[in-house]
Amino acid sequence: MNDISEAAKLVVRRNTEEVQGGGDFDLFDQLFSDDLYDHTPQPGGTRDKAGVLVLYKRLREAFPDFKPEIHWQKVDGDIVTTFKTYHGTHLGNFLGHAGTGTRVSFETVDAMKVVDGQITEHWGVANLYSVLQQIGVIDPLPVGETSHV
Repeated sequence: MNDISEAAKLVVRRNTEEVQGGGDFDLFDQLFSDDLYDHTPQPGGTRDKAGVLVLYKRLREAFPDFKPEIHWQKVDGDIVTTFKTYHGTHLGNFLGHAGTGTRVSFETVDAMKVVDGQITEHWGVANLYSVLQQIGVIDPLPVGETSHV
């Protein structure tokens, strides 16, 4: 792997660990380009840098001990894809549901384009359905059953 790929992985890792996990929003401003475009904003969110910041702050408010666990990262050109699990205690509002005190974890895969040391584009999916199950909003499926959604 070349130095550019390693540098891009480091930018994304720092975002995951220090911004999302540590709440370092000054670093957020450095790591994200002012013209960031989010291809997969959360419902009601915006596709820009400000929208991503709102999401990150909401996650930290809902889960003050929010901690990411990176399982792997892959680089393809200037795109860094990361598979991770987030862990935290549901203490604040999450998707309209007040804190329950429940420890949760959920998987996420995201891809971030890194140009000149900054994140310029984002695509992501998160298993929020499982969070809603864990906090008791949705009944879990009985063992052996699958959803037909």
